[in-house]
Amino acid sequence: MKRFHFILLLFIYSALSAQTNPKIYEIIDAVSADRIEADITKLAGFGTRNTFSDTISNTRGIGAARRWIKKEFETISKDCNNCLNVFNQKDLVKADGNRRVPQDTWIVNVVAVQKGTKYPNRYIIMSGDIDSRNSDGSDFTKDAPGANDNASGMAGAIEAARVLSKYTFESSIVYLGLSGEEQGLFGGAGFAAYAKEKGWDIIGVLNNDMIGNIKGVDGVLSNVDFRIFSEPVPPTETDEERQRRRFYGGEVDGISRQLARYVHTTVKTYMPEMNPMMIYRLDRFGRGGHHRPFNDLGYAGIRIMEAHENYTQQHQDIRTENGIEYGDKLKFVNFEYAKKLTAVNAITMASLAWSPPAPKNVAIGGIVEPSAKFKWDKVDGAVGYKIYWRDTTSPTWDYSRHVGDVSEFTLDGIVIDNFFFGIAAVGANGHESVVVFPNAVFR
Repeated sequence: MKRFHFILLLFIYSALSAQTNPKIYEIIDAVSADRIEADITKLAGFGTRNTFSDTISNTRGIGAARRWIKKEFETISKDCNNCLNVFNQKDLVKADGNRRVPQDTWIVNVVAVQKGTKYPNRYIIMSGDIDSRNSDGSDFTKDAPGANDNASGMAGAIEAARVLSKYTFESSIVYLGLSGEEQGLFGGAGFAAYAKEKGWDIIGVLNNDMIGNIKGVDGVLSNVDFRIFSEPVPPTETDEERQRRRFYGGEVDGISRQLARYVHTTVKTYMPEMNPMMIYRLDRFGRGGHHRPFNDLGYAGIRIMEAHENYTQQHQDIRTENGIEYGDKLKFVNFEYAKKLTAVNAITMASLAWSPPAPKNVAIGGIVEPSAKFKWDKVDGAVGYKIYWRDTTSPTWDYSRHVGDVSEFTLDGIVIDNFFFGIAAVGANGHESVVVFPNAVFR
């Protein structure tokens, strides 16, 4: 009888886990291209949002922009019964030693925190950049509307707050406007240090930098492709961890890469019309984004952005030259596409915030045996666990098995040498944690 009850429970659990959550589709439908267009228009209308631009005017410069963003977050909070904690976080950056900083400047970030009901110290962060630039990143007088770079990402974070604030989540969500990106990722560095000092348990950072262009400089036109940049392993790994990778694998299985795979899986499940492209690189070739300062401190962080860039519209003075129109103007932004990528962020954050914590101390065994074995520490809120595996050359987790509410399991007939493996925790609502790559070995 006990065996019958266990099999019945496992069947019910497996059926529940296989279902999608209707609320995720509601979130997708709630994202508004019209609101995103209005927000991008407002931000571009400040003329320039250069880090060193006017902070006094109410109509021009970065000061006006960040005050408007803060007011928007406060309005959203009022609509959800003060569910957001809205505040500024700032750090003074000195000109001395920073060649792209012409004067000592306060780098001010705008923050809106939606606290989780069960795990308030677990945070998922969606960030956009407040600042913009023209051809000269230190020139704060010329116009730099920055419609796509990066009013689109900032508008996406504001819109995600509007939509997700209508729901309650077990974990906390942060909607974040970062400054000083163009001169050295100063805003991200300051806020990452702030989170570290506060002891935040950051599940992941979704950095949105340019999510509104669909026509590339190479002529490619697509409103479904987008890129997910992620570093392979954390820069904070120890020599011991590096040595272990040499024998057990994991060169492409760091925490940021698992976060990228989570976005990929979520999108393929709920937005199959989209084409998420996982790029196995920290960022674009030789370049950087505001997820990197979080990576530098050991946090999982990725960059979500358009797949087809137009370099004539990035970091350019507004002008027409040889028949080419240069500048990051409002007319070049596709608001429906920005809506789609905002939805990508919103459903990823919702799925993570509704999931239990990831399993701890995941160990793998089965050396010179015909089966792969696993042990892990159970986590609060999980009703079961899911073992994932894939071919060593595959970028995605292609095979899986639900194993119930246990802390160890053996995959019979699966040879450990031929695959990579990971474990995810599954909640009663079917939402899963990020997959955890084994960090220990047993015999």
